[in-house]
Order: sequence, then structure tokens, then C-alpha cells
Amino acid sequence: MLNKIGVIGAGQMGSGIAHVCALAEHDVVLMDIDQGALDKALEKIGRDMDRQIKRTLIEDADKAAALARISTTTDVSGLGDCDMVIEAATEDEAIKLKIFESLCPHLKDDAIIASNTSSISITRLAAGTDRPHKFMGMHFMNPVPMMKLVELIRGLATDQETFADVQELTKRLGKTGTVSEDFPAFIVNRILLPMVNEAIYTLYEGVGSVDSIDTALKLGANHPMGPLELADFIGLDTCLAIMHVLYDGLADSKYRPCPLLVKYVEAGWLGRKTGRGFYDYSGQKPVPTR
Repeated sequence: MLNKIGVIGAGQMGSGIAHVCALAEHDVVLMDIDQGALDKALEKIGRDMDRQIKRTLIEDADKAAALARISTTTDVSGLGDCDMVIEAATEDEAIKLKIFESLCPHLKDDAIIASNTSSISITRLAAGTDRPHKFMGMHFMNPVPMMKLVELIRGLATDQETFADVQELTKRLGKTGTVSEDFPAFIVNRILLPMVNEAIYTLYEGVGSVDSIDTALKLGANHPMGPLELADFIGLDTCLAIMHVLYDGLADSKYRPCPLLVKYVEAGWLGRKTGRGFYDYSGQKPVPTR
């Protein structure tokens, strides 16, 4: 059984994964090279649990017990006694491979590694470790405490025992796992990101404004948020990275990233996390930037 879980990366995804693991009564070690990011992550986890208490999803005692299960470290050696480590770093293959290179020497021989990558080849990432048979993809959705889905992706070398253990962990976290083959962007982003990219093309070509495009999809397709609002929520840099993976991996022109998306990323307008993307978030209400 996977008892102690390590999580690498204290950003939005990593903190969410630590949150749900701790609530499911797992001891969690949250690792990030930035102590400030770890402090912010613990604050965020506390706030998110307070929201769950208000909605009567958990009780005060659950929050206290879960927070007590989370420890933090700025060094990968602190993950040495974990049964499983989930990597949730930036969606950049070179960064992920560097993390695995530094992580593997500290792990127990039977420890499992999972990557929360939303698009990168699991087989290729696994080949950069000392245990391809005990490596697989475990792609959580954002925000992790709210979203029920986890995509489970086996690499070419992933063994059945590893897959079964991760599938069982997914259930214990209260999530539903869907199995995806190891193709670029898996299932959700293979379908979702081309739609977002097409919405950006629709804006780029002047077919509609930011407001009209988002309103059209919310009211015309019953989507909870418009595609441009969703892009800002995901992060435009992440959207662009996934489109590059699709375009490079499948060699099909329909996956070409929209030039306007490239421009926004070049400008540093990455969406909500930078306060500006297809909307400006500096005021009380988001205002379209185009």
C-alpha cells in the first residue's frame, strides 16, 4: 500500500495534490526549492479547506488532522522514505528530467514515481529515470480538490503492479481514474486545448471579441466558462506548451498554436496568475484586453 506520498512542486497543482492526499489520511512531504512557495502553498491549502468546511464537505477536525500530516522540504533528499512521489513541476520536459535525475538516487528501490504532466510522453520521461517499470502518468485536473478526474497513463515499460497501485490510490483520493494511452496530450487536453486554440484564432481573425466568444460558448454550448476565460485560468504559457507538444508530436497543421497566443506569452500576459491575459484582473471585475 502507498502510505507516504511525496509531491514535487508547491504551485497550484502540487498544493492541490498535497491537499487531497492529506485529507485521504496519507502522510505528505511537499517539496519545492523555494521556501516562500511552500509557505504560500500551506496557506492556500488552509484556505481551500476552510471553503470545504463552509460547504460542509469536511469538518474542522479533518482540516487540523490533514494539515498535521503535511511536512515540507526544499531538498529532494527529504523524499527518500516516500512510497510514491508525484512530480507536479512546470510543464517543461527538460526541467522534469532534471528533477528525476536528482530524485532517483534518494528513493527506496520499490518507490513509484508519477508525473502530473498534462501532455508530455510518459515513456520518454520514464526513460530518464532508473525505474521505468515503476513510473506512470497521473494527470490531475485543476483545481485538484474540486475536480473528480485523474488521467492514468502507462508508459511502455510501466508494470501492472505499479498501475494497480496508482489506480487504487486514485480511488482512495475520491477521484475517478480514466485510462489514456501515451499519446501527446492524452485525452482531456487532446480535445480541450485545440478548442481553446481555435477560440484564440477566432479572436485573432476578428470573428468575435473576447466577450462575444466567451458568451457564445457559455450560452450556446452550456460551458461553465468561456474558452478565453478558461485559457487565462489554465495559464497561457501552459496552453502554448501543450499546443507545441500536440503540433510537434502529431505533425498535423490543425494543432499549430495561434500567433496571438504566442504574442500574449511573449508579452508575459499569462492569464490570472500574472493578472493579465485575455482579461485584465487588476480591478474588481475582469475586463477584456482585446
